[in-house]
Amino acid sequence: MQVNVDHQPEFGLSVTEAARRAQIIGATIATIGELGYAKTSFARIKEKAGLSSTRIISYHFTNKAGLMQAVLSTVSDIKERFLTERAAGHTDPADRRGMLREYIAAEVAFLGAYPECVRVFLEMGAAGDDKDGWAMAKPVVEQLRVGQLTRQLTQGQREGAFGEFSPAIMAMAIRQAVDGVAAQLAANPELDLERYGTELADLFERTTRASA
Repeated sequence: MQVNVDHQPEFGLSVTEAARRAQIIGATIATIGELGYAKTSFARIKEKAGLSSTRIISYHFTNKAGLMQAVLSTVSDIKERFLTERAAGHTDPADRRGMLREYIAAEVAFLGAYPECVRVFLEMGAAGDDKDGWAMAKPVVEQLRVGQLTRQLTQGQREGAFGEFSPAIMAMAIRQAVDGVAAQLAANPELDLERYGTELADLFERTTRASA
């Protein structure tokens, strides 16, 4: 399944240019999903997108770094929209525990809804030195993976919703628990994600709960 990338025209782009950029980004996401980040080249993307030449990619994105920045921005937007839709009705800052529960359940649900986007995050987060890639990919992915959650946990502690713990360590524990579900899903596509999401949410709600 190839991710459906929004091709609404950006500022200064024609409808045709926006559609072509979306086509290339979608093909790149699919290529990373199939081959991994290291083996994703303009030649492979050209084949996946059905383009006549890699020069078409260079015209729209100049180089691999520019393309990967656009890819990461796209999958981040897709995930943000998904989490926002799932969190409808659970966005009251006064209910930090409810927000945390819904966040964890939504993160697990995202694994099944957008597996190629998940692969992009994992691949770009684990990418080593790539002279042609985007140098900021790894730190940006790390910030997306745990930065926002760390801030939410910290704020919840200040408000008395959560107990005493290191927000950075707790955020990493939650992230690694979700990544563990992703690994199990890869091995067993029939995995009950709803159950995993609910049980992880229960587990971390108890773990983070403030003492009575």
